[in-house]
Amino acid sequence: MKCVASVAVMALVWSCGVKMPEETHKSYETVTVKKQDITIPLRFSAKMKGTNDVTISPQVSGQLMEICVREGEQVKKGQKLFVIDERNAALELQSAEANLEASLAQESNAKLEYESNKNLYEKRIVSKYMLDDSENKYKQAQASVIQSRAAVNRAKVNLGYCTISAPVSGLIDEIPVRVGDQVSPGMQLTMVSGNDKMFAEFSLPESILEMAVASGYSVRKDLSLQNFPDVTFVMKNGTEYAHKGRVVTATGMVKASTGTIALKAIFPNPDLSLYSGIQGTVVIPSEEKGVMVIPQVAVVKLQNKQQVYKVLPDSTVTALDVTTQDVGDGENFIVLTGMEEGDRIVTVGANNVQEGQRVLF
Repeated sequence: MKCVASVAVMALVWSCGVKMPEETHKSYETVTVKKQDITIPLRFSAKMKGTNDVTISPQVSGQLMEICVREGEQVKKGQKLFVIDERNAALELQSAEANLEASLAQESNAKLEYESNKNLYEKRIVSKYMLDDSENKYKQAQASVIQSRAAVNRAKVNLGYCTISAPVSGLIDEIPVRVGDQVSPGMQLTMVSGNDKMFAEFSLPESILEMAVASGYSVRKDLSLQNFPDVTFVMKNGTEYAHKGRVVTATGMVKASTGTIALKAIFPNPDLSLYSGIQGTVVIPSEEKGVMVIPQVAVVKLQNKQQVYKVLPDSTVTALDVTTQDVGDGENFIVLTGMEEGDRIVTVGANNVQEGQRVLF
């Protein structure tokens, strides 16, 4: 009876002109995954520093008499920066020179006495004791001359320290002192930033080092200097600095507190547009060989999982759990696990696809 009723219902539906619903198909963009070579930009926070940043401090105490430069001024090596009151140093030099003259006179007298006693001793007129005594006095006088000459040279150096010149070419930093201030050794007067070339200081995470070692690199040989590609510096506003840099130093150990190794990349600064203290990003291109790259729009994020929809031979789709690595271009991912080369996946519209749905492409 159920069969008859079923046939009767079907006949009624057909006679009334009602059609059964047909399966619908939606069209989606798809792509076949292939292995390829790709360059991934690795980004690291960095801070610029002049290659010859030098702190300017006095070597002698005294009153600051003259400030010869302005903050932010570009100076050349040897240019006069500060002048300290030199009167005390000049008096010390005069005193040292006077002591030298006295020492020279004593030396001359001691020499005459020694030579006289030497002649008299040869004639058996004076004793050996008197000869030796005069010789010792002569040697003491010679030593006194040496000390006096050293004192003169020291006084000349101190007098020279009263005029402070730029040890390198560069930009003058903040000047926290004023004319009339009392200055002394160790006090910072300013800093000269040698900025014809600049260091970008940044840190390489330990995880990057582990990946390098796993790939067969020698950290000290391959990662240190020669095999590093040219790097780029990007300002905080996203502007890319016009000149490329190169990595020139890498510390020999991982810092325990941060888990990083410190590196420096040197950048030319011909137009002096880079300043010490500028912060930005160092971008290192990393070459990845034979990897599967897919568009980011193909990846559907579900809580802590990532999925893509693979198109099967019968045009239905099935979800695959994958793990990916961001390429850094805002458009693509590298597939690490979950897919095979040759898989066809849904790209645009993947968020609207359901498991088992038939798709057109």
